[in-house]
Amino acid sequence: MSLNVDRDSLAFTFKGGMLPMTVMELASADPEQIRDQLAGKLSQSPAFFQHTPVVLSVEKLDEPHLALERICAVCRAHKLLPVAVRGGADPVKQSAWALGLGWFPPLDAGRPRSLESVAPVVEPDASIEEGPLASPPGVGSGGRIFRGTVRSGQQVTAPEGDLVVVGAVNAGAEVLAAGSVHVYGALRGRALAGIHGDPLASIFCRELHAELLSVAGNYKRLEDVDPCLLGSAVQVRLDGDQLGITALS
Repeated sequence: MSLNVDRDSLAFTFKGGMLPMTVMELASADPEQIRDQLAGKLSQSPAFFQHTPVVLSVEKLDEPHLALERICAVCRAHKLLPVAVRGGADPVKQSAWALGLGWFPPLDAGRPRSLESVAPVVEPDASIEEGPLASPPGVGSGGRIFRGTVRSGQQVTAPEGDLVVVGAVNAGAEVLAAGSVHVYGALRGRALAGIHGDPLASIFCRELHAELLSVAGNYKRLEDVDPCLLGSAVQVRLDGDQLGITALS
């Protein structure tokens, strides 16, 4: 007996896919220590903490039991949304499932990488040079040049000046600067300028598809951007307390 199902009546379908996801790699299991560091991070880049889904990586912790519920509560109090745990012993896995979180097995040895200090990835026939900025004209001192593609899961920062990316910023990647952010390629990830509150900072990119744009804590998401500007070269800067996006000729 065959069962004919009208596909138009299906409530859902399963599809495989790879979504950009931020990994929060824990080096401490102390919820209070995590709380203190998150509070500092929130003051530096508040736009990042806007209900961002994160995977809690516990691979570096040699503890069979974690205060996972308290750690998740600390994250949610700072507007991060834990969705899964990676690594840990069986009790950690059981705790994750009990809290309604997913669980991933640990990565192979040597593969985990920190979001804080990910080494730039060299594309074929590409090179990376980082150091004090000498160009483009008008860029302040104390900045940084990154040559190559900023890959999903990477974070590149210039904590004391402008950041110049001579390449693309992929979806799921993040670039941050105390000053302005310049992207000489497609910007598909998150760009945060003026992370210490500089209202004169700007974001420049050659091709706009950004997941999130932020200047001095004021932000726009992709769905808030005028569709006519998508794919264009633009400048993003503060206009009062709102972000203004203008096309560059």
